[in-house]
Amino acid sequence: MSKTELPPGWGSVRLEEIAEVRLGRQRSPKNHTGEQMRPYLRAANVDWSGLKLDDVKEMNFTDAEVETYRLLPGDIVLGEASGSPREVGKPGLWNGQIDDCCFQNTLIRVRPEPGIDPHYLLLVLRYEALSGSFARGARGVGIHHLGSAKLASWPIPLPPLAEQRRIVEALDGLISRLDAAEESINRSVKRSGHAWGSVLNSVARGDLNGRSVQADLRLVSEVAEVSGGIQKQQKRRPVENSFPFLRVANVARGRMQLDDIHQIELFAGELERHRLECGDLLVVEGNGSPDQIGRAATWRGEVEDVVHQNHLIRVRPGGEILPRYLELVWNSPLVVDQLREVARSTSGLYTLSTAKVKSVRIPVPSLSDQNALVEDADVWETSVDVAQGALQGARARSRLLRQSALRRAFAGSLVSQDPADEPASAILEMIRSGREGNGRRRSSHPRRKRTAGTSADIPPAPSSVIAPIPSNAIQQEFEL
Repeated sequence: MSKTELPPGWGSVRLEEIAEVRLGRQRSPKNHTGEQMRPYLRAANVDWSGLKLDDVKEMNFTDAEVETYRLLPGDIVLGEASGSPREVGKPGLWNGQIDDCCFQNTLIRVRPEPGIDPHYLLLVLRYEALSGSFARGARGVGIHHLGSAKLASWPIPLPPLAEQRRIVEALDGLISRLDAAEESINRSVKRSGHAWGSVLNSVARGDLNGRSVQADLRLVSEVAEVSGGIQKQQKRRPVENSFPFLRVANVARGRMQLDDIHQIELFAGELERHRLECGDLLVVEGNGSPDQIGRAATWRGEVEDVVHQNHLIRVRPGGEILPRYLELVWNSPLVVDQLREVARSTSGLYTLSTAKVKSVRIPVPSLSDQNALVEDADVWETSVDVAQGALQGARARSRLLRQSALRRAFAGSLVSQDPADEPASAILEMIRSGREGNGRRRSSHPRRKRTAGTSADIPPAPSSVIAPIPSNAIQQEFEL
Protein backbone atom coordinates (compact mmCIF):
# COMPACT_ATOMS: atom_id res chain seq x y z
CA MET A 1 0.00 0.00 0.00
CA SER A 2 1.49 3.37 -1.00
CA LYS A 3 2.22 5.85 1.73
CA THR A 4 -0.43 8.53 2.12
CA GLU A 5 -1.46 10.84 4.90
CA LEU A 6 -4.04 8.92 6.92
CA PRO A 7 -6.98 10.44 8.80
CA PRO A 8 -6.94 10.97 12.57
CA GLY A 9 -7.55 7.75 14.43
CA TRP A 10 -5.93 5.63 11.71
CA GLY A 11 -2.53 3.95 11.75
CA SER A 12 -0.12 2.38 9.28
CA VAL A 13 1.07 -0.98 10.56
CA ARG A 14 2.92 -4.06 9.44
CA LEU A 15 0.63 -6.99 8.82
CA GLU A 16 2.36 -9.01 11.53
CA GLU A 17 1.33 -6.39 14.08
CA ILE A 18 -2.36 -7.13 13.55
CA ALA A 19 -2.38 -10.76 12.42
CA GLU A 20 -0.50 -14.01 12.73
CA VAL A 21 1.22 -14.77 9.42
CA ARG A 22 2.22 -18.39 8.93
CA LEU A 23 3.39 -20.52 6.00
CA GLY A 24 1.63 -23.88 5.62
CA ARG A 25 3.03 -27.33 6.19
CA GLN A 26 5.26 -28.85 3.51
CA ARG A 27 3.91 -31.85 1.67
CA SER A 28 6.10 -34.92 2.11
CA PRO A 29 5.82 -38.52 0.78
CA LYS A 30 5.89 -39.85 4.34
CA ASN A 31 2.62 -38.02 5.02
CA HIS A 32 0.73 -39.36 1.99
CA THR A 33 -0.72 -42.07 4.22
CA GLY A 34 -1.19 -42.47 7.94
CA GLU A 35 -3.63 -42.95 10.79
CA GLN A 36 -4.46 -39.24 11.11
CA MET A 37 -5.37 -38.19 7.59
CA ARG A 38 -6.82 -34.67 7.51
CA PRO A 39 -8.10 -32.40 4.74
CA TYR A 40 -5.86 -29.53 3.69
CA LEU A 41 -6.05 -26.56 1.34
CA ARG A 42 -3.48 -25.83 -1.34
CA ALA A 43 -3.02 -23.02 -3.85
CA ALA A 44 -5.36 -24.72 -6.34
CA ASN A 45 -8.21 -24.26 -3.85
CA VAL A 46 -7.97 -20.45 -3.91
CA ASP A 47 -9.57 -18.64 -6.82
CA TRP A 48 -10.57 -15.04 -7.53
CA SER A 49 -14.16 -16.23 -7.41
CA GLY A 50 -13.73 -17.66 -3.89
CA LEU A 51 -12.45 -20.86 -2.31
CA LYS A 52 -12.92 -23.95 -4.50
CA LEU A 53 -13.58 -26.90 -2.21
CA ASP A 54 -14.70 -29.56 -4.70
CA ASP A 55 -11.21 -31.13 -4.73
CA VAL A 56 -9.69 -31.02 -1.23
CA LYS A 57 -6.77 -33.42 -0.70
CA GLU A 58 -5.75 -35.19 2.51
CA MET A 59 -2.46 -35.93 4.24
CA ASN A 60 -1.37 -37.14 7.66
CA PHE A 61 -1.30 -34.50 10.42
CA THR A 62 -0.55 -35.35 14.04
CA ASP A 63 -2.71 -33.76 16.73
CA ALA A 64 0.09 -31.30 17.51
CA GLU A 65 0.42 -30.37 13.83
CA VAL A 66 -3.31 -29.83 13.55
CA GLU A 67 -3.10 -27.29 16.38
CA THR A 68 -0.48 -25.41 14.36
CA TYR A 69 -1.99 -25.68 10.88
CA ARG A 70 -5.75 -25.87 11.48
CA LEU A 71 -7.82 -23.21 9.71
CA LEU A 72 -10.35 -21.31 11.80
CA PRO A 73 -13.29 -19.19 10.61
CA GLY A 74 -12.00 -15.72 9.75
CA ASP A 75 -8.59 -16.93 8.57
CA ILE A 76 -7.39 -15.60 5.23
CA VAL A 77 -5.27 -17.82 2.95
CA LEU A 78 -3.08 -16.39 0.19
CA GLY A 79 -1.22 -18.07 -2.66
CA GLU A 80 2.46 -18.00 -1.71
CA ALA A 81 3.85 -18.43 -5.23
CA SER A 82 2.79 -18.61 -8.85
CA GLY A 83 4.28 -18.73 -12.32
CA SER A 84 1.88 -15.92 -13.22
CA PRO A 85 2.56 -12.55 -11.53
CA ARG A 86 -1.16 -11.71 -11.44
CA GLU A 87 -1.82 -14.77 -9.25
CA VAL A 88 0.73 -13.98 -6.52
CA GLY A 89 -0.93 -13.38 -3.15
CA LYS A 90 -4.43 -14.22 -4.37
CA PRO A 91 -6.50 -14.35 -1.14
CA GLY A 92 -9.58 -16.18 0.07
CA LEU A 93 -11.55 -16.15 3.33
CA TRP A 94 -12.07 -19.36 5.29
CA ASN A 95 -15.49 -19.70 6.89
CA GLY A 96 -15.05 -23.09 8.55
CA GLN A 97 -16.60 -25.11 5.74
CA ILE A 98 -14.65 -28.32 6.63
CA ASP A 99 -13.82 -29.53 10.13
CA ASP A 100 -10.14 -29.79 11.09
CA CYS A 101 -8.99 -28.50 7.71
CA CYS A 102 -5.30 -27.54 7.53
CA PHE A 103 -3.20 -25.86 4.84
CA GLN A 104 -0.11 -26.61 2.75
CA ASN A 105 3.01 -24.47 2.28
CA THR A 106 1.79 -23.26 -1.11
CA LEU A 107 -0.45 -21.02 1.02
CA ILE A 108 0.18 -18.41 3.69
CA ARG A 109 -2.37 -18.11 6.49
CA VAL A 110 -3.24 -14.68 7.85
CA ARG A 111 -5.18 -14.88 11.12
CA PRO A 112 -6.52 -11.46 12.17
CA GLU A 113 -6.26 -10.44 15.83
CA PRO A 114 -9.26 -9.15 17.82
CA GLY A 115 -10.14 -5.65 16.65
CA ILE A 116 -9.42 -6.49 13.00
CA ASP A 117 -12.41 -7.21 10.78
CA PRO A 118 -11.43 -10.20 8.55
CA HIS A 119 -13.59 -8.85 5.72
CA TYR A 120 -11.77 -5.50 5.78
CA LEU A 121 -8.37 -7.19 5.82
CA LEU A 122 -9.39 -9.48 2.97
CA LEU A 123 -10.31 -6.45 0.86
CA VAL A 124 -6.95 -4.81 1.55
CA LEU A 125 -5.03 -7.98 0.65
CA ARG A 126 -7.14 -8.56 -2.45
CA TYR A 127 -6.43 -4.99 -3.56
CA GLU A 128 -2.68 -5.52 -3.08
CA ALA A 129 -2.79 -8.74 -5.10
CA LEU A 130 -4.89 -7.36 -7.96
CA SER A 131 -2.94 -4.13 -8.20
CA GLY A 132 0.25 -6.15 -8.75
CA SER A 133 1.94 -4.95 -5.56
CA PHE A 134 2.50 -8.48 -4.27
CA ALA A 135 3.94 -9.54 -7.63
CA ARG A 136 6.34 -6.58 -7.63
CA GLY A 137 7.46 -7.49 -4.13
CA ALA A 138 7.90 -11.19 -4.91
CA ARG A 139 11.23 -12.89 -5.50
CA GLY A 140 12.32 -15.62 -7.88
CA VAL A 141 12.65 -16.15 -11.63
CA GLY A 142 9.91 -18.05 -13.40
CA ILE A 143 8.11 -18.80 -10.14
CA HIS A 144 7.26 -15.69 -8.14
CA HIS A 145 7.46 -16.25 -4.37
CA LEU A 146 5.81 -13.81 -1.99
CA GLY A 147 7.10 -15.46 1.19
CA SER A 148 5.62 -15.28 4.68
CA ALA A 149 8.35 -12.91 5.94
CA LYS A 150 7.70 -10.44 3.13
CA LEU A 151 3.97 -10.63 3.70
CA ALA A 152 4.37 -10.23 7.46
CA SER A 153 6.17 -6.91 6.95
CA TRP A 154 3.61 -5.61 4.44
CA PRO A 155 2.24 -2.14 5.31
CA ILE A 156 -1.49 -2.11 6.07
CA PRO A 157 -3.70 0.97 6.60
CA LEU A 158 -5.59 0.44 9.86
CA PRO A 159 -8.75 2.42 10.65
CA PRO A 160 -10.80 2.06 13.86
CA LEU A 161 -12.80 -1.18 13.99
CA ALA A 162 -16.12 0.63 13.55
CA GLU A 163 -14.78 2.36 10.45
CA GLN A 164 -13.42 -0.92 9.08
CA ARG A 165 -16.99 -2.19 9.12
CA ARG A 166 -18.36 1.00 7.57
CA ILE A 167 -15.82 0.68 4.76
CA VAL A 168 -16.84 -2.92 4.08
CA GLU A 169 -20.50 -1.87 4.05
CA ALA A 170 -19.86 1.07 1.71
CA LEU A 171 -17.78 -1.00 -0.69
CA ASP A 172 -20.56 -3.58 -0.81
CA GLY A 173 -22.90 -1.13 -2.52
CA LEU A 174 -20.27 0.25 -4.89
CA ILE A 175 -18.77 -3.06 -5.93
CA SER A 176 -22.14 -4.77 -6.35
CA ARG A 177 -23.19 -2.05 -8.82
CA LEU A 178 -19.90 -2.29 -10.69
CA ASP A 179 -20.16 -6.08 -10.82
CA ALA A 180 -23.68 -5.81 -12.27
CA ALA A 181 -22.47 -3.31 -14.87
CA GLU A 182 -19.53 -5.51 -15.84
CA GLU A 183 -21.72 -8.57 -16.16
CA SER A 184 -23.89 -6.58 -18.56
CA ILE A 185 -20.79 -5.52 -20.51
CA ASN A 186 -19.57 -9.12 -20.69
CA ARG A 187 -22.94 -10.26 -22.02
CA SER A 188 -22.83 -7.55 -24.67
CA VAL A 189 -19.29 -8.54 -25.67
CA LYS A 190 -20.47 -12.14 -26.11
CA ARG A 191 -23.43 -10.98 -28.18
CA SER A 192 -21.17 -8.95 -30.44
CA GLY A 193 -18.95 -12.01 -30.89
CA HIS A 194 -21.97 -14.12 -31.79
CA ALA A 195 -23.10 -11.42 -34.22
CA TRP A 196 -19.74 -11.52 -36.00
CA GLY A 197 -19.92 -15.33 -36.12
CA SER A 198 -23.31 -15.03 -37.80
CA VAL A 199 -21.80 -12.66 -40.38
CA LEU A 200 -19.01 -15.16 -41.11
CA ASN A 201 -21.53 -17.97 -41.52
CA SER A 202 -23.55 -15.80 -43.91
CA VAL A 203 -20.41 -15.28 -45.99
CA ALA A 204 -19.85 -19.05 -46.06
CA ARG A 205 -23.49 -19.68 -47.05
CA GLY A 206 -23.49 -16.81 -49.56
CA ASP A 207 -26.60 -15.16 -48.10
CA LEU A 208 -25.10 -12.11 -46.35
CA ASN A 209 -27.37 -9.04 -46.61
CA GLY A 210 -30.00 -11.08 -48.42
CA ARG A 211 -27.73 -12.21 -51.24
CA SER A 212 -28.19 -15.57 -52.89
CA VAL A 213 -24.72 -16.56 -54.04
CA GLN A 214 -24.17 -19.95 -55.64
CA ALA A 215 -20.93 -21.73 -54.73
CA ASP A 216 -19.29 -25.08 -55.36
CA LEU A 217 -17.84 -27.00 -52.41
CA ARG A 218 -14.16 -27.51 -53.24
CA LEU A 219 -11.31 -29.25 -51.50
CA VAL A 220 -8.72 -26.82 -50.17
CA SER A 221 -6.11 -28.76 -52.10
CA GLU A 222 -7.95 -27.81 -55.33
CA VAL A 223 -7.87 -24.05 -54.78
CA ALA A 224 -4.76 -23.47 -52.63
CA GLU A 225 -1.24 -24.67 -51.97
CA VAL A 226 -0.80 -26.12 -48.46
CA SER A 227 2.61 -26.45 -46.79
CA GLY A 228 4.23 -26.77 -43.39
CA GLY A 229 6.82 -24.61 -41.68
CA ILE A 230 10.25 -24.76 -40.05
CA GLN A 231 10.90 -26.70 -36.85
CA LYS A 232 12.63 -24.72 -34.14
CA GLN A 233 15.87 -26.49 -33.16
CA GLN A 234 19.09 -25.69 -31.30
CA LYS A 235 21.00 -25.37 -34.57
CA ARG A 236 18.62 -22.60 -35.61
CA ARG A 237 19.60 -20.13 -32.92
CA PRO A 238 19.94 -16.79 -34.76
CA VAL A 239 23.63 -16.17 -35.50
CA GLU A 240 24.64 -15.06 -39.00
CA ASN A 241 21.63 -15.55 -41.25
CA SER A 242 18.60 -14.83 -39.04
CA PHE A 243 15.14 -13.86 -40.21
CA PRO A 244 11.77 -13.03 -38.58
CA PHE A 245 9.93 -16.18 -37.49
CA LEU A 246 6.19 -16.35 -36.81
CA ARG A 247 4.87 -18.67 -34.09
CA VAL A 248 1.46 -19.85 -32.93
CA ALA A 249 1.37 -16.91 -30.50
CA ASN A 250 1.44 -14.53 -33.45
CA VAL A 251 -1.79 -15.88 -34.99
CA ALA A 252 -5.16 -15.01 -33.50
CA ARG A 253 -8.49 -15.70 -35.17
CA GLY A 254 -8.77 -13.18 -37.99
CA ARG A 255 -5.78 -11.05 -37.01
CA MET A 256 -2.01 -11.19 -36.59
CA GLN A 257 -0.35 -10.28 -33.28
CA LEU A 258 3.07 -8.93 -34.18
CA ASP A 259 4.28 -7.23 -31.00
CA ASP A 260 6.69 -10.13 -30.29
CA ILE A 261 8.33 -11.65 -33.36
CA HIS A 262 11.22 -14.07 -32.82
CA GLN A 263 14.22 -14.68 -35.09
CA ILE A 264 15.47 -17.96 -36.53
CA GLU A 265 18.59 -19.04 -38.44
CA LEU A 266 17.98 -20.08 -42.05
CA PHE A 267 20.20 -22.07 -44.34
CA ALA A 268 20.75 -22.12 -48.09
CA GLY A 269 17.52 -21.97 -50.11
CA GLU A 270 15.19 -21.98 -47.09
CA LEU A 271 14.14 -18.34 -47.31
CA GLU A 272 13.01 -18.75 -50.92
CA ARG A 273 11.12 -21.93 -50.04
CA HIS A 274 9.41 -20.71 -46.85
CA ARG A 275 9.08 -16.93 -47.25
CA LEU A 276 5.51 -15.75 -46.65
CA GLU A 277 3.69 -13.82 -49.34
CA CYS A 278 0.86 -11.31 -48.96
CA GLY A 279 -2.41 -13.22 -48.90
CA ASP A 280 -1.05 -16.39 -47.28
CA LEU A 281 -3.39 -17.80 -44.64
CA LEU A 282 -1.62 -19.09 -41.52
CA VAL A 283 -3.53 -21.86 -39.74
CA VAL A 284 -2.76 -23.03 -36.21
CA GLU A 285 -1.97 -26.73 -36.33
CA GLY A 286 -3.07 -27.74 -32.84
CA ASN A 287 -4.54 -26.41 -29.64
CA GLY A 288 -5.75 -27.95 -26.41
CA SER A 289 -9.03 -26.06 -26.77
CA PRO A 290 -11.46 -27.33 -29.42
CA ASP A 291 -12.74 -23.76 -29.80
CA GLN A 292 -9.31 -22.56 -30.95
CA ILE A 293 -8.40 -25.36 -33.32
CA GLY A 294 -7.49 -24.18 -36.79
CA ARG A 295 -7.74 -20.48 -36.00
CA ALA A 296 -6.25 -18.52 -38.84
CA ALA A 297 -5.21 -15.07 -40.03
CA THR A 298 -4.00 -13.62 -43.33
CA TRP A 299 -0.43 -12.43 -43.73
CA ARG A 300 -0.44 -8.93 -45.23
CA GLY A 301 3.29 -8.33 -45.59
CA GLU A 302 3.73 -6.27 -42.43
CA VAL A 303 7.38 -7.40 -42.16
CA GLU A 304 9.78 -8.38 -44.93
CA ASP A 305 11.33 -11.82 -45.38
CA VAL A 306 9.25 -13.65 -42.78
CA VAL A 307 9.02 -17.42 -42.34
CA HIS A 308 6.84 -19.50 -40.04
CA GLN A 309 7.21 -22.41 -37.63
CA ASN A 310 6.04 -25.95 -38.26
CA HIS A 311 3.08 -25.56 -35.86
CA LEU A 312 1.56 -23.18 -38.39
CA ILE A 313 0.25 -24.42 -41.73
CA ARG A 314 0.49 -22.10 -44.71
CA VAL A 315 -2.48 -22.03 -47.09
CA ARG A 316 -1.59 -20.01 -50.19
CA PRO A 317 -4.76 -19.29 -52.24
CA GLY A 318 -4.68 -19.79 -56.00
CA GLY A 319 -6.36 -17.68 -58.63
CA GLU A 320 -9.87 -19.00 -57.90
CA ILE A 321 -10.16 -17.62 -54.39
CA LEU A 322 -9.56 -14.21 -52.80
CA PRO A 323 -7.33 -14.18 -49.68
CA ARG A 324 -9.78 -12.09 -47.65
CA TYR A 325 -12.71 -14.32 -48.63
CA LEU A 326 -10.69 -17.40 -47.64
CA GLU A 327 -9.93 -15.91 -44.21
CA LEU A 328 -13.58 -15.03 -43.57
CA VAL A 329 -14.89 -18.45 -44.59
CA TRP A 330 -12.11 -20.32 -42.78
CA ASN A 331 -12.92 -18.63 -39.45
CA SER A 332 -16.69 -19.08 -39.81
CA PRO A 333 -18.32 -21.40 -37.23
CA LEU A 334 -19.47 -23.64 -40.11
CA VAL A 335 -15.90 -24.34 -41.25
CA VAL A 336 -14.54 -24.37 -37.68
CA ASP A 337 -16.94 -27.22 -36.91
CA GLN A 338 -15.54 -29.11 -39.88
CA LEU A 339 -11.96 -28.42 -38.75
CA ARG A 340 -12.75 -29.63 -35.26
CA GLU A 341 -14.10 -32.88 -36.69
CA VAL A 342 -11.10 -33.63 -38.91
CA ALA A 343 -8.68 -32.59 -36.14
CA ARG A 344 -10.17 -34.88 -33.48
CA SER A 345 -7.88 -37.71 -32.38
CA THR A 346 -8.46 -40.86 -30.34
CA SER A 347 -6.34 -39.38 -27.52
CA GLY A 348 -8.77 -36.49 -27.11
CA LEU A 349 -6.36 -33.91 -28.57
CA TYR A 350 -7.13 -31.74 -31.57
CA THR A 351 -4.37 -31.54 -34.17
CA LEU A 352 -4.35 -30.56 -37.82
CA SER A 353 -1.87 -31.58 -40.48
CA THR A 354 -1.25 -30.47 -44.04
CA ALA A 355 -3.14 -33.56 -45.24
CA LYS A 356 -6.14 -32.79 -43.02
CA VAL A 357 -6.20 -29.16 -44.13
CA LYS A 358 -6.13 -30.24 -47.77
CA SER A 359 -9.18 -32.44 -47.13
CA VAL A 360 -11.35 -29.58 -45.84
CA ARG A 361 -14.15 -28.48 -48.18
CA ILE A 362 -15.02 -24.80 -48.53
CA PRO A 363 -17.57 -22.97 -50.68
CA VAL A 364 -15.99 -21.24 -53.68
CA PRO A 365 -18.30 -18.88 -55.61
CA SER A 366 -17.23 -16.70 -58.53
CA LEU A 367 -14.60 -14.04 -57.87
CA SER A 368 -17.16 -11.27 -58.36
CA ASP A 369 -19.45 -12.84 -55.77
CA GLN A 370 -16.52 -13.35 -53.40
CA ASN A 371 -15.64 -9.68 -53.74
CA ALA A 372 -19.22 -8.58 -53.04
CA LEU A 373 -19.42 -10.77 -49.92
CA VAL A 374 -16.08 -9.42 -48.69
CA GLU A 375 -17.22 -5.81 -49.11
CA ASP A 376 -20.44 -6.48 -47.18
CA ALA A 377 -18.55 -8.34 -44.43
CA ASP A 378 -16.04 -5.49 -44.05
CA VAL A 379 -18.88 -3.04 -43.40
CA TRP A 380 -20.29 -5.37 -40.76
CA GLU A 381 -16.85 -5.81 -39.20
CA THR A 382 -16.44 -2.05 -38.84
CA SER A 383 -19.76 -1.83 -37.00
CA VAL A 384 -18.85 -4.72 -34.70
CA ASP A 385 -15.43 -3.18 -34.00
CA VAL A 386 -17.03 0.14 -33.08
CA ALA A 387 -19.44 -1.60 -30.70
CA GLN A 388 -16.69 -3.66 -29.10
CA GLY A 389 -14.51 -0.56 -28.73
CA ALA A 390 -17.32 1.19 -26.87
CA LEU A 391 -17.72 -1.84 -24.61
CA GLN A 392 -14.01 -1.95 -23.88
CA GLY A 393 -14.17 1.75 -23.00
CA ALA A 394 -17.03 1.08 -20.60
CA ARG A 395 -15.06 -1.76 -19.04
CA ALA A 396 -12.04 0.50 -18.59
CA ARG A 397 -14.18 3.18 -16.92
CA SER A 398 -15.61 0.57 -14.57
CA ARG A 399 -12.07 -0.59 -13.77
CA LEU A 400 -11.03 2.96 -12.93
CA LEU A 401 -14.09 3.50 -10.76
CA ARG A 402 -13.32 0.32 -8.84
CA GLN A 403 -9.71 1.37 -8.36
CA SER A 404 -10.77 4.80 -7.22
CA ALA A 405 -13.26 3.39 -4.70
CA LEU A 406 -10.67 1.05 -3.20
CA ARG A 407 -7.96 3.68 -3.07
CA ARG A 408 -10.33 6.08 -1.35
CA ALA A 409 -11.44 3.37 1.07
CA PHE A 410 -7.90 2.58 2.21
CA ALA A 411 -6.90 6.26 2.33
CA GLY A 412 -9.79 7.10 4.64
CA SER A 413 -11.81 9.21 2.22
CA LEU A 414 -14.60 6.80 1.27
CA VAL A 415 -16.59 7.04 4.51
CA SER A 416 -16.66 9.74 7.15
CA GLN A 417 -14.73 9.44 10.39
CA ASP A 418 -16.47 9.39 13.77
CA PRO A 419 -14.45 11.00 16.58
CA ALA A 420 -16.19 8.66 19.02
CA ASP A 421 -14.61 5.59 17.35
CA GLU A 422 -11.91 3.83 19.34
CA PRO A 423 -8.70 4.75 17.45
CA ALA A 424 -6.38 2.28 15.79
CA SER A 425 -3.77 2.95 18.48
CA ALA A 426 -6.14 1.45 21.06
CA ILE A 427 -6.57 -1.65 18.89
CA LEU A 428 -2.80 -2.05 18.63
CA GLU A 429 -2.36 -1.62 22.36
CA MET A 430 -5.03 -4.27 23.02
CA ILE A 431 -3.28 -6.67 20.60
CA ARG A 432 0.13 -6.07 22.20
CA SER A 433 -1.27 -6.58 25.69
CA GLY A 434 -2.98 -9.78 24.63
CA ARG A 435 0.21 -11.13 23.13
CA GLU A 436 2.32 -10.23 26.13
CA GLY A 437 -0.26 -11.79 28.45
CA ASN A 438 0.02 -15.03 26.52
CA GLY A 439 3.81 -14.90 26.53
CA ARG A 440 4.09 -14.25 22.81
CA ARG A 441 6.45 -11.70 21.33
CA ARG A 442 5.13 -11.80 17.78
CA SER A 443 1.96 -12.24 15.85
CA SER A 444 0.64 -15.49 17.21
CA HIS A 445 -3.10 -15.80 17.55
CA PRO A 446 -4.64 -15.44 21.04
CA ARG A 447 -6.63 -18.31 22.42
CA ARG A 448 -10.24 -17.57 21.61
CA LYS A 449 -13.21 -19.79 22.08
CA ARG A 450 -13.97 -20.45 18.48
CA THR A 451 -15.20 -23.74 17.13
CA ALA A 452 -14.02 -24.91 13.75
CA GLY A 453 -16.90 -24.97 11.32
CA THR A 454 -18.67 -21.96 12.85
CA SER A 455 -18.26 -18.24 12.48
CA ALA A 456 -20.18 -16.96 15.47
CA ASP A 457 -17.53 -14.41 16.43
CA ILE A 458 -17.03 -13.08 12.89
CA PRO A 459 -19.34 -10.24 11.87
CA PRO A 460 -21.20 -11.16 8.69
CA ALA A 461 -19.91 -9.58 5.49
CA PRO A 462 -22.11 -7.78 2.97
CA SER A 463 -22.86 -10.24 0.21
CA SER A 464 -21.08 -8.85 -2.85
CA VAL A 465 -17.84 -7.80 -1.15
CA ILE A 466 -16.77 -11.20 0.11
CA ALA A 467 -19.03 -13.44 -1.96
CA PRO A 468 -17.53 -14.99 -5.12
CA ILE A 469 -16.66 -12.40 -7.77
CA PRO A 470 -16.93 -13.39 -11.45
CA SER A 471 -13.38 -14.31 -12.45
CA ASN A 472 -13.60 -12.85 -15.95
CA ALA A 473 -14.67 -9.52 -14.47
CA ILE A 474 -12.20 -9.23 -11.61
CA GLN A 475 -8.89 -10.62 -12.82
CA GLN A 476 -8.17 -7.67 -15.06
CA GLU A 477 -9.55 -4.96 -12.81
CA PHE A 478 -6.16 -3.47 -12.06
CA GLU A 479 -4.37 -3.95 -15.40
CA LEU A 480 -4.20 -0.50 -16.91
